[in-house]
Amino acid sequence: MTALDDARGALLGLACGDALGRPVEFSSADQIRDTHGRVTEMLANGTHGQPAGTVTDDTELALCIARSLTEREAFAPTDVAARFVEWYESGPFDIGLMTADAIRNLQDGFPWDEAGHRVWQARPEGSNAGNGSVMRCVPYALAFVDDAESLDAASRQSSAITHADPRCTAGCAVLNRTVAGLIRGDDDPLATALDATDLPDELETALRPVARGQRPRPLRSTSYVVHTLQTALWLGLTAESAEETVVDAVALGEDTDTVAAVTGAVAGARFGAESLPERWLTTIPERDELTSLATTLFETEFPTVG
Repeated sequence: MTALDDARGALLGLACGDALGRPVEFSSADQIRDTHGRVTEMLANGTHGQPAGTVTDDTELALCIARSLTEREAFAPTDVAARFVEWYESGPFDIGLMTADAIRNLQDGFPWDEAGHRVWQARPEGSNAGNGSVMRCVPYALAFVDDAESLDAASRQSSAITHADPRCTAGCAVLNRTVAGLIRGDDDPLATALDATDLPDELETALRPVARGQRPRPLRSTSYVVHTLQTALWLGLTAESAEETVVDAVALGEDTDTVAAVTGAVAGARFGAESLPERWLTTIPERDELTSLATTLFETEFPTVG
């Protein structure tokens, strides 16, 4: 296993979790168990009525970011925002509420660093810190794998395009620092990421025990960014295989595509692309592009981000 294989695993693992969780999104753990047992294969139909292996906005927005980085050869938030608008105008079958609100602000002419901030200000506590930016942010971990300051800055700024709450912006930073650490082969990537990242209290409280090896009780699979990170990092960092941990994430129910996508990104970076089941990968139409983008992101030296 090589660092390049780990980098590819991060993007491919994200897509695998996304596609495996998509058909049962919004179902409870009991409903999934009663209908499917454990979801170990890519299912057709279900939520959103799509073919087996279909990814959602999680992977599609990560692709927007990865394409922007590779084509611009730099982090260009205005370009990222424009790609989000183009994607939105294509009529995706799945899109988060905060993301949709922010993109409409972009359409109305607000700049990238104001659109998400307006959404955050307008929403009450409890609906203002979703997981819609952590689900898409992993391409930055590949692009800035050895540049921690740029990784932190790009992660936070990109999150703020749609999700400006500090729990979201810092959540992207700590997730990407962890994934970058896994790709580099660091001994304790989550603890190192927590020590290096300025975090809101909610994230510190939720993630520090995970870094110490304490299982969260309960594991929660909601769209709240703190729950998503706590659950995905625990599953991804403690499982014995990438396949096992993605299946476990889907079995939790609720926000299955996003929690499994983030879990898959962590597990893919930890175990590498070669660990992901071939039977899953063959169903995902974006597989070759994700592999190519991951390679370019990892091998390109990007300018620093301020």
